Order: sequence, then C-alpha cells, then structure tokens
Amino acid sequence: MDKPIKKINFVYLLCTIFIPLMLVSLGLTIGYFFFHDGGTGAVICFLAPPVLAFVWWCFGGRLLYKNSCKKMARELDERGFRRNQTFESGGAMVTVDLNRGELGLVFFWNPFEHYVLPAKRIQRAWVDDGAAGGGFLRGSSRVSFLFQVDGVKIRVDTFTSNKRWRMDSDYILTGISKADVMVEVLEQAKQRSA
Repeated sequence: MDKPIKKINFVYLLCTIFIPLMLVSLGLTIGYFFFHDGGTGAVICFLAPPVLAFVWWCFGGRLLYKNSCKKMARELDERGFRRNQTFESGGAMVTVDLNRGELGLVFFWNPFEHYVLPAKRIQRAWVDDGAAGGGFLRGSSRVSFLFQVDGVKIRVDTFTSNKRWRMDSDYILTGISKADVMVEVLEQAKQRSA
C-alpha cells in the first residue's frame, strides 16, 4: 500500500528493446559463420530471429500488459475490491473502489507491479484537453486525465489520434467527457478514503 509508484521498469524496457536485437544479431552471426553455403539452416538463422523480434515488438508487450491487467482484476476481485470505475488505455489501467476509497494501477512499461493504494494519496486530478493552435486552427490530438500521487504525475489518455481534430469534434468531446468522469470518480474516492 505504501510502496512508491514506479511507472517504468527500466530493466523491462531495455530487455524489450535489446533482447530481440541480440536474438537477431545472434541468428545472423550463426547463419553467417556456420551456414555460408546456404540451405535450410541459413534460412532459419536469417529469417526466424527477425520474424520473432518483429512479432515481439508488435504484440509481445501489449499481450503482457493485457494479461497483467486481467491478473490484477482477478486479484482485486479476490480481495473484495469493488471495481466501480475502470479505465484502460494503452499506457495504464486505473480502477477505483469508491466504497473503500482505493485505486488500483497497472502501467504498460511496468506490467509486473500492481499498485493498490488509498485514494487519499492523490494530490490532485485534472483534465488535459490538449488544445493547441489559435482561431480556426485550434484543435487537439490527445485528451487525457491526469492525477498526481506522491509527486508522480500519471497521464491516462481518453482519446489519441495521429491528426488534429477541432475542439468541437465528437471525438474530442467524448474524450473530454470520459476524462471528466474519471477525474470526478478520483475526487470522490479521495473524499471517501480513510
């Protein structure tokens, strides 16, 4: 309950990047030194590691994160944690028990740690509509709610896009609405926290 929040496990981050690269290098090295003349061994050494690295980079981390979220949900259910509101984005999952005034957190870059903490540790919570530009160019490509726990700022996106949308767009307004709901829920949990 009192352990500090760590959004990124740097060992996991580095392993996610470099272990597939080392696997590719090892496969290419073995293929070059032991299978000069080609054949099935060369094909396996030159193709399998890059394909495995590509699959890991595309799906491995996301699959690990999704499984971690499911595992945390099961653990919370076993503890009697009532999940009144849960929001999951690509970078973090936040679940709130309004009755107990607690929240649970899982982060994409630290999927092995599950945090359950009293909501009274939330210092503040707010919405960021991501608005930028002026006049008719005013728009956003990301809407999120943010909250600060023990000095650590946590951002959870409610809408992201690779293009800028006008502020009166349904996408932006829906993202803002979701963020408003989560900020309100976090504030309620903080008030009810022991």
